Order: sequence, then C-alpha cells, then structure tokens
Amino acid sequence: MDRKEFIEALNLIEKEKGIDKEIIFEAIEASLVSACKKNFGSGQNIKVVIDRESGDVACYAQKTVADPVEDPQTEMTLEEARALNPNYQVGDIVDLEVTPRDFGRISAQTAKQVVVQKFREAEREILYNQYITKEREVVTAIVQRRERRNVIVQMGKIDAILPPNEQIPQESYNFMDRLKVYVLEVKQTTKGPQIYVSRTHPELVKRLFEQEVPEIHDGTVEIKSIAREAGSRTKIAVYSKHENVDALGACVGQNGYRVNVIVEELGGEKIDVINWSEDPKKFIAAALSPSKVLAVAIDEEEQSARIVVPDHQLSLAIGKEGQNARLSAKLTGWRIDIKSESQAKDTDFLEIKKHKEEAGDQTAETDAAEIVEEAEQEA
Repeated sequence: MDRKEFIEALNLIEKEKGIDKEIIFEAIEASLVSACKKNFGSGQNIKVVIDRESGDVACYAQKTVADPVEDPQTEMTLEEARALNPNYQVGDIVDLEVTPRDFGRISAQTAKQVVVQKFREAEREILYNQYITKEREVVTAIVQRRERRNVIVQMGKIDAILPPNEQIPQESYNFMDRLKVYVLEVKQTTKGPQIYVSRTHPELVKRLFEQEVPEIHDGTVEIKSIAREAGSRTKIAVYSKHENVDALGACVGQNGYRVNVIVEELGGEKIDVINWSEDPKKFIAAALSPSKVLAVAIDEEEQSARIVVPDHQLSLAIGKEGQNARLSAKLTGWRIDIKSESQAKDTDFLEIKKHKEEAGDQTAETDAAEIVEEAEQEA
C-alpha cells in the first residue's frame, strides 16, 4: 500500500468506524519514535512527523540551543544553530532530520500494527458503550458452558459471567437454555467488556414485573419494596397511585397469568404480592400473607411489632425455618415477634405501653389487641 492509498484508507476508517484519523496518526508517530531511538540511542530527543496530506514520514533529532553545551546528544551551540538559521536564539529547539534510509519499510509495518491495535480498541469501546447501558437492566441470555463454578452465558455478541453466589440454588443451567438475568456490572478491560449477571438479585424480580405489568411500566402502580430468598420465595409490596386501579390485581393478572409468567421464569419460586400501606399496622399484617392476622401492636421508636395470629396459623405465619416472618420483616423494615391467640391471652404480649412506662419511658404508643379487619382481608 503506497502513502496515498494509506491516507485514503484512514479517511475510510474514520468515516465507517468512527475512529479519528488524527488519533491514528499520533499513535503511529509515537510508535515510530521508539523505532528511531533504536537507531540513534535512547538518550536523544526524537520527533517523528507524518504529513497529513501526502503521508510522507520524517524523523528528527531535537536539540536545544545552549550556551554552554552540557549534553551534546540533546544540546547544540548557538554557532551551530545559526549556521542552519541565523534567527535561532539560546533556548530554541532545532529539528535535525535524521530519517533512516529504510524508514519507509519500518513506518509501513508500524502503521499496520497501530491500525490493527486501534481497530481492536475501537471495537472494545463500541461494545463497552453498547453494554454499559444495560447495567441494572434485565436481558435474555443463553447458557453456553461452565467454567469451574461460573456459568458463562451469551448476551448478544459477548459472553457474561454468572458467578456461583448469583446462581439460584438447585437451578440447573444447561447448554442453550434461555433465561432472564439481571446485569450487575459492566467493566472495561484490556480484553474488552467483562459483564457480571445475576439470577438472585431482588431487582431481577422488580424488572420482570416492570416488563410484564403495563401499569408498573407506565408508573400507575409502584413497587414499594421487595424481599427475596432466591429460588424459594419473594414478597413484593405494591401501591396504586390511582384509586380506580387495583395494584394487587394488576400485578397478579387475570387468573394469576401475569405473576405466573414470572414464577415460571424463576423456576417456580413462590411470589407473594401484597398491598403496601402507609399505616404500618396494615402493611405488617398484609406482609405476613398467607397467614391471617388478628392483632398488631407496634413500637415506632424501636421499629418493632408484636403480631397475634390464629392458633392454627402460627406455623404458617412463621413459615418453614422462619422464612415467612423473616421476609415480612425485611419487606416492611420492622422487627416482628409473632404469637398465637392462646399464647397472647396468657400473657400481656400486646401491652407495649405498660412495659415502657414501668421502665420510665412516657413516649410509648399503645395498640392493644386491635382487630385489623382490612389487613385480614388483604392477607
């Protein structure tokens, strides 16, 4: 390729790939400086200039006009400088052309290497810019293989990593399985973008609801909070900004269709959708679904609640290994203590005020054995 063809090729690259040709020129010049220094020694100040129109390449040794001269490799006398141009003064920099005879061949090889390198960098940058916009979003990925404990999934043109702690327990990942993943992070590396995805993140459930429920997507229904134990159970609290829109009904869908689509995507993970309420008693009672709640007493100062449930539903309210109570506490942000109706009657379980007054605290709020009918219906 001659110099004219090279300039035309750079113009084409700039137009089609969006790589500024000035960046390529500067990178080639920097690379050729290293090649020149091999010929003239690293102690010299070398400058390489490529003519932007013709493609001609010249190599210069730069010397500073000094009086006296302390380093002959980088300095020259005023007399030597004025022999070249009478206008030179002490402190000026003189460019002495020292272009080697075989510099054309060297510059052609260097130019090719630099262009290939810039191509790769541009491709990496394009990919990174394409995928960084997907961070904190849900995308469809295809399972490719396992690498140690990681699962490698394909996202369009690039592979992503599903680490072991982001995999749903007992979920199998087979070759060519299609699954929804939450994009945790997109990193730029020397080998291109590195993407980490999750199947366990609570935001995965939130984004799936946003995709499946138009009322959430358009902002009519708002997701207030989510508590999740991936692969087992999720609780999600929703709220409607319009009185005539049923938030719970919108999320569940006719005959449970909408929520079932999400349950299927998550491999059968149970999902409890509940109505959020600004009244903490109603919200806490609803959060304990599917158990019914008879009474709620709260201590706002300590963010704790005492709950009474029917005798036959105590185990249901607490859940297997305490899961239902644990998720309810996480969903509401309140510490929860649950007793059966019989246990509550045998003690002063709901008398929060009494205990606090005995301790000298006059600020307690009493909600003694209040029947929460609305919460019972919602639960």
